[in-house]
Amino acid sequence: MQRCRSSRRNTSAARSVVASMTTYGIIGAGHIGSQVARAVIGQGHDVVIANSRGPQTLTELVAELGPRARAGTAQEAAEAAEVAVVTVPLQAIPTIPVEPLAGKIVLDTNNYYWERDGRIEALDRGETTVSGMLQEHLPTSKVVKAFNHIMAADITTDGFPAGSPQRRALATSSDHPEAVEHVVALYDALGFDAVDVSPLSESWRVERDRPAYVVRQDRDELVANLARAPRTI
Repeated sequence: MQRCRSSRRNTSAARSVVASMTTYGIIGAGHIGSQVARAVIGQGHDVVIANSRGPQTLTELVAELGPRARAGTAQEAAEAAEVAVVTVPLQAIPTIPVEPLAGKIVLDTNNYYWERDGRIEALDRGETTVSGMLQEHLPTSKVVKAFNHIMAADITTDGFPAGSPQRRALATSSDHPEAVEHVVALYDALGFDAVDVSPLSESWRVERDRPAYVVRQDRDELVANLARAPRTI
């Protein structure tokens, strides 16, 4: 593991972006996408949210999210995004717009569920990662792993102030330091500590069925769980 450390570095620039109003383009309106939308709206940001069935199917969700949210197509969400969130099944990665996300930070929340996605030999053999596949599809974007090892409901309910003994830690990783810094600042705003397990090629450590996956852990426990993760399952 090339790097696994608590993220306590200077993230003033990222915190400034997170603190100011940002438009998040959320591609995927399932459990995680909807909860991330609620979370960032709660921090004062705007959301354009899309799914595979069209904006007309998101009327109830947008009404619940309130005036800071609107529905759109994936293309519209990508174009509107200052920061994007991709939270779709693996087989939908080829449908993610490429050009509108060029140069943008893209949070990837996905996991490999072979029962849903079918067997992907490169993942089974440990030759790539879920987020690496998205980065390959979005070569000019700054893909960063985020929110993939927490239950959706906990995103808006399990945060605690910094220094609290109940404070939970979440992992992130990317090949782009500014993307990691953005996620670290966002985690902090939502009440979570962060552990950086960059580069993106190390993001398998927090994927499905590893020790850190969907368990409640503090920073030290997360570091330990990441270190003992097996490469293949």
